[in-house]
Amino acid sequence: MNSALPVLAGIVSTAIFASSTFPMLAKALRTRDLRSYSLGNLALANVGNAVHSLYVFSLPPGPLWALHSFHLGSTVFMLVWYLRFEYLRHRENSQGSAEEELVGCPR
Repeated sequence: MNSALPVLAGIVSTAIFASSTFPMLAKALRTRDLRSYSLGNLALANVGNAVHSLYVFSLPPGPLWALHSFHLGSTVFMLVWYLRFEYLRHRENSQGSAEEELVGCPR
């Protein structure tokens, strides 16, 4: 019975953490507005998760694997979406402004 309690706590906490992240992921995908996120933070979160994976996946399979896998996936999605929706948009806008200055007329 004592060994079941930590596993149950892991399952419950995994569900809570995952459900707290879903609204952020849904809003980011729905609005494609990730201006409030930092590229540096998202990049470091992905590097940290990759390094932490060495530890997590050395442990026996359990709720921690599920939680960590969810964090891996969500941070990868957020980084990809940031690069796709913000970084490239900002870059395209910057190039468009430079072209407008060269040509002398707005698009």
